[in-house]
Parts: sequence; structure tokens; C-alpha cells
Amino acid sequence: MNAVAPWYIRTPLADQVLADPAYRQQVLERTPMGRVGEAEECARAMAFLCMPAAGYVTGQCLAVDGGFSVYGF
Repeated sequence: MNAVAPWYIRTPLADQVLADPAYRQQVLERTPMGRVGEAEECARAMAFLCMPAAGYVTGQCLAVDGGFSVYGF
């Protein structure tokens, strides 16, 4: 089994939280790519894991986080 682990992704729920400018700034400062992810970016990662190209990929958690995990959180 594989999994996708997103950081902040632009969704209606995340937009509510990120509407606070101070909180949004904290999130962006912790994200090396300096932006919130898009739903399509998560979808592409999930699609890859469903493709024959990922046939030998197993037991992985794919971070779709704009580099957030580089900090070890």
C-alpha cells in the first residue's frame, strides 16, 4: 500500500484557515517552494501511484508538500 501526504493544498477548507494573513505567512515561511499546493498536484501524485510505471513502488508515503518535510517535521 502507498500513500500521499500533502501539506497545505488549496481547497475550500484550507482557504478558510489561510485567510488569516499572519497564519498564511507562517505556512509559507515553512514551505521551501513558498506557495500553497494545488489539488491537481496531489492528483498527479496519486495518478502516478496507480500507473504501471509505479508497479514496483510499494509501502511508500509520497510527500506532496512543497519541500516542507525537508525540515524533518
